[in-house]
Amino acid sequence: MIRKLIDKYSNLSVQIKATIWFFVCSVLQRGISTITTPIFTRLMNTSEYGQFGVFNSWLSVVQIIVTLQLCSGVYTMGVVKFKKDEKVFISSVQGLNLVLCFVWTVIYLLFHNFWNSLFSLTTVQMLAMFLMIWSSTAFNFWSTAQRNKFRYRGLVIVTLAVSFFKPVLGILFVVNSQDKVTARILGLALVEVIAYSGFFFVQMLRGKKFFSAKYWKYVIIFNLPLIPHYLSGTILAGADRIMIQKMEGASKAGIYNLAYSVSQIMVMVNNSLNTTMSPWLYQKIHEKDYKNISRVVNFSLILIAMANLVLIAVAPEIIFLFAPATYRDAIYVIPPVAMSVYFNYMYLCFAPFEFYFEKRSWTTIGTIVSAVTNVLLNYIFISIFGYQAAGYTTLICYMVNSGMHYYFMRKVCKTYLDGIRPIKRGILLLITGAFLAVGMLYIPTYSHTYLRYMFTGVLIIVVFSQRNKVLQALREMSSIRSKKKQNGNGSI
Repeated sequence: MIRKLIDKYSNLSVQIKATIWFFVCSVLQRGISTITTPIFTRLMNTSEYGQFGVFNSWLSVVQIIVTLQLCSGVYTMGVVKFKKDEKVFISSVQGLNLVLCFVWTVIYLLFHNFWNSLFSLTTVQMLAMFLMIWSSTAFNFWSTAQRNKFRYRGLVIVTLAVSFFKPVLGILFVVNSQDKVTARILGLALVEVIAYSGFFFVQMLRGKKFFSAKYWKYVIIFNLPLIPHYLSGTILAGADRIMIQKMEGASKAGIYNLAYSVSQIMVMVNNSLNTTMSPWLYQKIHEKDYKNISRVVNFSLILIAMANLVLIAVAPEIIFLFAPATYRDAIYVIPPVAMSVYFNYMYLCFAPFEFYFEKRSWTTIGTIVSAVTNVLLNYIFISIFGYQAAGYTTLICYMVNSGMHYYFMRKVCKTYLDGIRPIKRGILLLITGAFLAVGMLYIPTYSHTYLRYMFTGVLIIVVFSQRNKVLQALREMSSIRSKKKQNGNGSI
């Protein structure tokens, strides 16, 4: 049996092997992070854990501003567009990243008191942030190049090694320090600088070009208009923790951060299913074959809904395992945040229509509106109902985001598909309505364990009874995906 599996694996194409290992790597990364969360919640009190969560939120925002998010789509496109001069392009972009990080570090040092007050961080924490931004972006340039060429071995080794040493060093630092927040941050920064900085020098030596007016101009002009989109997406995901700290205190931010982190486990399910769904949708749109899109999308939404409902059902037990009693109120934040994961996946089902017909500006509009709405609602309702309201404002804003993209998809269909509606609104609303209703019904049952388990049992029975239809839909997506890979097409 094992020998047959080895033989089958050996006969797989390098593309499929790379896909398998990248997925395994992603699962192990998330697994290591999940396993170590209970350790840090017991080593750090709610206030310290909240400050660390806020640091990560600011890190995501500052990274986009400092690096212009150069390691995203523009870099991938540049590697392909300038393939004959690939090494020079890569080294020059590495050079630009270093210059941007250096300039912003100088700006910070000149006005460090102002920035420290704005971010509620110390000078040591801010300097560690800049080091992490530079080193992680340098690594992302290298890792993207590896992914494009399906060189998975080195990337998997480095990623897993970093995922292992980050919590190990973090635990050692936190245990032996009075300032546990700074200790946790320095543990992360040290591992990233040691593990990632070498890739900067490797790519610089290969390309031997620090400055290139041509390539610097290309990436800056391309990415500057996209900064509002990147920032809005980050604000939508992280503004709640920052605002909770400012309005309710670091302790409440820590409780919320735990609930958010637990709920984000489901993002892995989103990403895994989207790697199949996205290429399948593009292929169907390209072939003008719309008859099965609604059925398959609906089945995928049911899978995501069920996965998130199981998480909602066992929220009290998960929080008990992940943290001490001081974090217990986090269970009431998990349902709305987990539901927002469902709506984020729903957006991914609509977006291919916008991207295929090159309506990318609509994506930016949807993200900006959702982010601004999130900030406004947080400001209003956190002050009235407390930090738990942020979970519901997050849910509302992801609902707004998916609703806007459904509207944009309808506009695309009306213009380019002669009014054909590949995704049926009625069934979509039925699935979504049932998901929201069942999810909300779980909240008052958190003090009745057996009742929650009965609900979960019913969900499992429903999924089991429909397993053949679900598997058939997934097989169809996988079949189309394999054909699409042979044709060399991409995804979202």
